Amino acid sequence: MAEKQKTISKPVTLKGSGLHTGLEVSITYNPAPENHGYKFKRIDLENQPIINALVENVVHTERSTTISQNGAQVVTIEHVLSAAYGLGVDNLLIEIDGPEAPILDGSAKFYVEALEEAGIVEQKENKTFFVINNTINYSDEENGIEITTFPDDNFSINVMIDYKSTVLGHQYAAISNLSEYRDKISPSKTFVFLRELEYLLTHNLIKGGSLENALVIIDKGIPQDELNKLSDKYNQPRVKAIEQGILNEKDLLFNNEPARHKLLDLIGDLALVGMPIKGKILATRPGHASNVEFAKKIRQEIKKRRSRGYIAAYDTTKEPVLDINQIKKLLPHRPPFLFVDKVIQMTDNEIIGVKNVTMNEPFFVGHFPDEPVMPGVILVEALAQTGGLLVLNTVDEPEKYSTYFLKINQIKFKKKVVPGDTLILKCELIEPVRRGIVNMKAQAIVGQTIVTEGNMTARIVKNR
Repeated sequence: MAEKQKTISKPVTLKGSGLHTGLEVSITYNPAPENHGYKFKRIDLENQPIINALVENVVHTERSTTISQNGAQVVTIEHVLSAAYGLGVDNLLIEIDGPEAPILDGSAKFYVEALEEAGIVEQKENKTFFVINNTINYSDEENGIEITTFPDDNFSINVMIDYKSTVLGHQYAAISNLSEYRDKISPSKTFVFLRELEYLLTHNLIKGGSLENALVIIDKGIPQDELNKLSDKYNQPRVKAIEQGILNEKDLLFNNEPARHKLLDLIGDLALVGMPIKGKILATRPGHASNVEFAKKIRQEIKKRRSRGYIAAYDTTKEPVLDINQIKKLLPHRPPFLFVDKVIQMTDNEIIGVKNVTMNEPFFVGHFPDEPVMPGVILVEALAQTGGLLVLNTVDEPEKYSTYFLKINQIKFKKKVVPGDTLILKCELIEPVRRGIVNMKAQAIVGQTIVTEGNMTARIVKNR
């Protein structure tokens, strides 16, 4: 079954101080309708302006990600969005009564727990994924940063960090799908080097930072009296100085926690793409600035695909799930009226068939002699036959059943199909099969362009 969009069943509120502003603030996740996406609402400002959580609205990326729109902004949004994206929640209205989201314990753990407490619920509309099928790359050679993409059936990420730190060394973190996010990534705290504190504090950053919400890394020892002065100056409790290591190591959950937190941040920044992603991402030394630039490249690719009717590429050379002889055992059609050569992919809710269009097709004799074009009715028939194979996959002993199409809605012919084209025939269940009635979305694709699409309704009937 197609994966459905998700929201939450009721509002849930968290309170805490902002990492950089130090201001106390309340933030509330609210349910939102399908295709709403993530939006922030500044309820403390006049007219309660709304800010769309999209990468084009990012205005600042130093030590956190800030978005701005309609005369308002919200700082440090990455943990808020990372939790939502990591749990597969698509639609939220996020109300906040201050300029910065609470840092809480420096991870996404409490945001995750709040969303789970509110109850994650499915909605009627299907998710629309950005499917990675080509290389999208961002690199900053000067700083050794690189982020790139590879095709993958899931959303997976590998992160490597290297701060030339004798304490951290090279660290790696990875998830192979979002089901690992809650336990492996969300509890990972942010971190800071002791040598950075003076600079950050004098530049009005991390006013709300403490040993409770950040791991403090010491590469080079600091005398106890200097550490005491630093603690007193910034109203922090005194702690025992160490020569090298993590000052609050007792709070460390994972040996590679800093790398895991960078992965957490990357997910939060990628939420600004505006749709869930299917693909593999490899990131070396990522940070908010590079994450945002990379997200902008994905956003540009999404806009390009939409404008061109562009769609994911399929490998037609892969071993078929069903070859022509297996198809003939399931469908009653025979040449010259069998329009599916093979099936290269099939799940419970989706099927991908292939039809190689050649000049030998009998319909080209009359349609048209001097300009051969595949008839629209034959395109629809090819989709119907492919859909029939998907429907038969839902029953035991499929050879004892037949599929009869009842209705075709909103059919659109966008580009002609000619000899030499390879047709990708894609059908997807819109909803579960009920009382033998099946509703499907169908698309015929050539290359990476949709040539025909529409919705089909069919009935599956046992043969007499």
